[in-house]
Amino acid sequence: MDIIEGKNPVIELLKSGHPVSKVVVANNLRNDGAVTEIIRLSHIRRIQVEYVPRHIVERCSKSSANQGIIAYSSIKEYFTTDDVLERSRVKKEPPLYVILDGIEDPQNLGSILRTANACGVHGVIIRSRRAVGLTATVAKISAGAVWYMPVVRVSSIPQVIEKLKNENIWIVGIENIGKETYRKIDFRLPTAIVIGSEGSGLSELVRRRCDFLVRIPMTGEISSLNASVAAALVMYEAFNKRNEAD
Repeated sequence: MDIIEGKNPVIELLKSGHPVSKVVVANNLRNDGAVTEIIRLSHIRRIQVEYVPRHIVERCSKSSANQGIIAYSSIKEYFTTDDVLERSRVKKEPPLYVILDGIEDPQNLGSILRTANACGVHGVIIRSRRAVGLTATVAKISAGAVWYMPVVRVSSIPQVIEKLKNENIWIVGIENIGKETYRKIDFRLPTAIVIGSEGSGLSELVRRRCDFLVRIPMTGEISSLNASVAAALVMYEAFNKRNEAD
């Protein structure tokens, strides 16, 4: 079981239909709109709501951001590459995926999942080794997007890139050594955006397999952006290009 914390993440968990064993609410919590919605959704789904003293919630919590509410959920299952390929086919949209080559910070992964959901990304692919997986912190930071965004976990990013290339998907790596800026890419085409790790960027094996290496133009003394910020800029560029096509 996993613990999901905070009002909005619990609401999105309940709305998603994902299995939930029970919801725990601090008995001194003010009954605002979010709390009312959590109780309503729990009753609809026949999920037990347990009222306990606030210190019990704090003791069970894994963070300081529980807002007096936690839910116990089954750990989210990972999808396969074929699942996300099928998702874009069903939507009848050019595939748009995000590949994360070694993101280790759960806050970065949570933020990327949240933005990916907002930008119409069909799936996020992560590494199984030396990278963060789907945790309670990731769910919290994603504000519930984790329950809607398919996440694929693979042992080899280079191998999954080759599989996507065989599906005629362009691989766009974000690197500060790129000659062109990310705005030059036609994201209306089937595309996978590759973001490197927080410390070292793209691995050499991944870099060599990218069809394009593009940079995010910057000025000032800092030479790189936070991974989730860089991913957000590129995902929103893809979103805007695809909206222009409509």
